[in-house]
Amino acid sequence: MVKVSGEEPRVIKKYPNRRLYDTTISSYITLDDVKTLVMDHVSFKIQDAKTGQDITRSILLQIILEQEEEGEPIFSSEVLAQLIRFYGDTLQGIVANYFERSLVLFAKQQQELQEKMYNPLSFMTDIADQNINLWKDMQDSFFRATLSTSSHDSQSKDKKDDDKSK
Repeated sequence: MVKVSGEEPRVIKKYPNRRLYDTTISSYITLDDVKTLVMDHVSFKIQDAKTGQDITRSILLQIILEQEEEGEPIFSSEVLAQLIRFYGDTLQGIVANYFERSLVLFAKQQQELQEKMYNPLSFMTDIADQNINLWKDMQDSFFRATLSTSSHDSQSKDKKDDDKSK
C-alpha cells in the first residue's frame, strides 16, 4: 500500500483481464494513472479483484520496470545484480531498511533544498550531517548483524568440535 498520512487509501482493483478499476472514481485506469497517483502523493492500495490480495508492490514494480526501459535508468545492471544478492542474506532486512530510510531522507532533503534556497551553504552542511548520521546508523546495524552471524557460526563450530572429540 502506498501510504500518505491521515488519508484513507483509495482502493484499486485489478481484474483478470489485467484492467485496473479505481473504486473511488468508478472508472478503469491505466498504469500511467497509477504513476500519477504516486507522483501526486495519493494514498492507494491495489487488490486482486478475485482474491482480495494486496498486489500494490507488484504493480509499482511493473511501473518501475517500464520507467527503467525508457530513457535514462536509475538502476544499472550491477546495482540490480547486487540487489538480487541481498535476497535471502542475513542483511536483507537491514538493506531494505537502509534503502527506505535513504530514499525518505533524500526526498526530505530535496524538499528542504527547494524551501531553503536562500542559504545554500548552511543547508548543504545540514545535508552532509544527515547523510553522515544515516551512514553511521547503517554501519552500526551492519556491525551488529555481523557480530550476530559470527557468534552463531562460532557456536556452531564449537558444537561440531565438541561432537568430534566425543
